[in-house]
Amino acid sequence: MKIKAGIIGGAGYTGGEMLRLLVNHPSVDIAFVHSNSNTGNLISDVHTDLLGDTDLRFTGELSDDIDVLFLCVGHGDAKKFLAANPIAAGIKIIDLSQDFRLKAAAGEDWVYGLPELNRERIKTANFIANPGCFATCIQLGLLPLAAKGLLKNEVHINATTGSTGAGQSLAATSHFSWRNNNLSVYKAFEHQHLNEIGETLLQLDANFDEVLNFIPQRGDFTRGILAAMYVESDLTAEEAQTLYEEYYAAHPFTHVSKKNIDLKQVVNTNKGLVHVEKHGNKLFVVSIIDNLLKGASGQAVQNMNLIFGLEERQGLALKAAGF
Repeated sequence: MKIKAGIIGGAGYTGGEMLRLLVNHPSVDIAFVHSNSNTGNLISDVHTDLLGDTDLRFTGELSDDIDVLFLCVGHGDAKKFLAANPIAAGIKIIDLSQDFRLKAAAGEDWVYGLPELNRERIKTANFIANPGCFATCIQLGLLPLAAKGLLKNEVHINATTGSTGAGQSLAATSHFSWRNNNLSVYKAFEHQHLNEIGETLLQLDANFDEVLNFIPQRGDFTRGILAAMYVESDLTAEEAQTLYEEYYAAHPFTHVSKKNIDLKQVVNTNKGLVHVEKHGNKLFVVSIIDNLLKGASGQAVQNMNLIFGLEERQGLALKAAGF
């Protein structure tokens, strides 16, 4: 029996990535793809790269004859949708918005869906709050240190994301003529993903009370996030390498590279790559992901695989574009 999946908000970037993954997932049948703005249209008319892969159409109707529901909607819209459309008991929900990521908003029912942090809890969860893209990338760079209580000083983070991180809605900073050959800082020290990162670090180290200095940047490319961060540390380079390799040894999508890393190694994949160096008393960490896959839809499918007892990599054996 295949898993029956429904998708809410299938016309956007994360919805499109979800469709690309599930159309080819060997253990999933897509039951419906909901879109208010595209009801009746062929999915392949909106996501034109899926021409020949599916004859499904967007629908404005909902069905309870599903096993899992993916909420690929904007921030604030997931709560509104669930309030207006009660979901039948037994249906797993994976929300890709930020609505249930923080404990104060989520309560006890929702599990924060970062497998490298909460894999065992995810396996028995009914409701998953999928992490943010910046948050995923940065946390992969900090988890091993936090797990050993080694974040004893403020952390400095500079991270650059591609244009798809802003979603499909047009804004002055998303036009090609502005974004191309350009670079800018936004929400310095105030990005919303700092809150979920902080909660994760406290989960691993109850005594963590250091400042996270986060400078987000908009890059002039479409996909991927590179986070470069540093913190004072007594670890040697060899100790840091061993620490990271041991932490991620059991996690199939996150790998520690002894060589420097670049975005083309992860774009179009569900991988996270991490590289560590020692410079004086500073430990320097570079972390990279594809913001739409490991930072969104790919991680959501990874969570689905864990919930339903599938092999974690199923449907996610994706190929990077090396050039």
